[in-house]
Amino acid sequence: MDTNVLVSGLVFGGLPGRILTAWSAGAFELVVSPEILDEYRRVGQELARGRAPLEQALDALLALIAVHAIVVSAPRLAPGVCEDPDDDKFLSAALAGGATVVVSGDKHLHGVSGWQGITVLRPRGFAEQYLEA
Repeated sequence: MDTNVLVSGLVFGGLPGRILTAWSAGAFELVVSPEILDEYRRVGQELARGRAPLEQALDALLALIAVHAIVVSAPRLAPGVCEDPDDDKFLSAALAGGATVVVSGDKHLHGVSGWQGITVLRPRGFAEQYLEA
């Protein structure tokens, strides 16, 4: 799950929120790396700054992820896998953790969907394929 999906789920709810709820209920496994956790924390804190309830919700979610997600050591990918090298961390974690899906709306990640057998799905596609089945 990329950072935008996670933060959108926390802040706005909607379909990304439903995906977070499904994960917390055990519907699927979440694979992250320390680099992804750092980005979740950094971006979440920027958006939550000054809003105590949101800061508390973010801290609780990150603690839950740290305990219940699969945390992998994800090696750096060779240059050129994704047009935006900052997105490589999601593919690398998926590869290291044996995940076959990355949930993201990012166009750069969608541009490499299928790489090493990893499909990149938008939240709607993920929900339709894995949560509503």
